[in-house]
Amino acid sequence: MFHRLRNDFPLSIITMLSTCALLGITPFAILRFIQGNVVAGVVDLGILFSILACLAWAWLTGDTRRSGAVLAFFVCAGAVAVGLVMGEPGLFWVFPCLVTTFFLTSSRIAIGLNLASVLALMSIDAAFSSSVQLWTFAATATTVSACAYVFALRNQDQRERLEHLATIDPLTGVKNRRAMDEELDLAAANAERTGLPYALVLLDLDHFKQINDVHGHGVGDKVLTDLVVLIQQNTRKTDQLFRYGGEEFVLLLPGIEDSGLQTVMENLQQVLRKRLHYPGGSVTSSFGVASLLPGERVVSWLSRADEALYQAKASGRDRIVFAE
Repeated sequence: MFHRLRNDFPLSIITMLSTCALLGITPFAILRFIQGNVVAGVVDLGILFSILACLAWAWLTGDTRRSGAVLAFFVCAGAVAVGLVMGEPGLFWVFPCLVTTFFLTSSRIAIGLNLASVLALMSIDAAFSSSVQLWTFAATATTVSACAYVFALRNQDQRERLEHLATIDPLTGVKNRRAMDEELDLAAANAERTGLPYALVLLDLDHFKQINDVHGHGVGDKVLTDLVVLIQQNTRKTDQLFRYGGEEFVLLLPGIEDSGLQTVMENLQQVLRKRLHYPGGSVTSSFGVASLLPGERVVSWLSRADEALYQAKASGRDRIVFAE
């Protein structure tokens, strides 16, 4: 559970805001019934059950986009309902709702929900004692929404930058090992659910250390970036390339059967032989290839590909070895 909360930001936001809402609303729901205000108590219970339902849906399905939007709708609808039932005291509930919508759903939907909520509350005559109070409420609600929008937008931008830094290799621009681990887990889960075949390729540049030692790391870096460009030019958009470490790369190939895998690998090997160069000549590569077996764990899948790569290098390099 804590692993999902640490690695799934939208789910963590939905969980945190839902928990705060449940803790904040539950005492008032109990108080309404104690005071005999059954209608307000029922409204509060309806809000609580809606929040719980959205939270459960997010955890069970992982669909944080739709569950967040639905939760934002129920929160705003509940705030309007409380204002309708309670009058002026119920207006205070709308302000936390105006903030949370921007963290639960997209900015466009949040703006629409906030605008609809404020206009709905302004139409309730019993909620305001004067026109001055009505327009003061409108002004403060607009200010709160604008501040929440700016903060949420800035937060999203920073989160995307941090995610980019955490998952992208700065030299080659491809995804790093951390991102690879997540993608392999998703691939294994998708294969188990749909039966789609997957293949994993571990690629290692032959004698790369000599290139760095003789010609310098600048030349070595150029070879790595050229390698990435060649692989991306000669693979499908659905294929994913990761830098595993040093001169090792991992290529994830979805939807490819064993019958066509050998042809794909031989073509890629020929391209690298002909077009990957450094000042001392051409650069060759060794490949270890493993197709995902039914029910196989990612650790085993990666281990078989690694063992195949070891065999390719031990048997003379510039070879393709397919794991059994």
